[in-house]
Amino acid sequence: MTPTVHPGTIPTRRPMRPLRSLRILALAAGLVALGAQAQAPGSEARMQKERATCDGVQQDRAACLREAGAARQEAGRNGLTSAGPGGYDANALARCREQPAADRADCEARIRGSAGAGRTTTEGSVMGGGVIRETVTPLPAQPAPAR
Repeated sequence: MTPTVHPGTIPTRRPMRPLRSLRILALAAGLVALGAQAQAPGSEARMQKERATCDGVQQDRAACLREAGAARQEAGRNGLTSAGPGGYDANALARCREQPAADRADCEARIRGSAGAGRTTTEGSVMGGGVIRETVTPLPAQPAPAR
């Protein structure tokens, strides 16, 4: 059934739908903004601490701030995890598996600190930029050739 239009009048619609859509859009934007602020408890304090840390490192400050911002964003998505006990060693052993077969056993022995007759020393730290492991293996002297 079509509405009756009286002569001399212009049919109008009430602008109800656009107004309702705007209200819903504004409400959704507000919820997204609140969610972004509440995504990681203490993330603002953590970010300030990381920014302060960037002032005392040898790394380029701009790169440090970029990494701190990326870490904050990833924390908001619950994507950051801390390495548990042995996590760094497990990572190192996984990298040993990528070595050529002839070098793999020596690599794993360096990580475990059990290099057989050799002596393994470890220097540095993960936080300091890297752990350097060195194994010194004494070799028996070669017999002098007979004259």
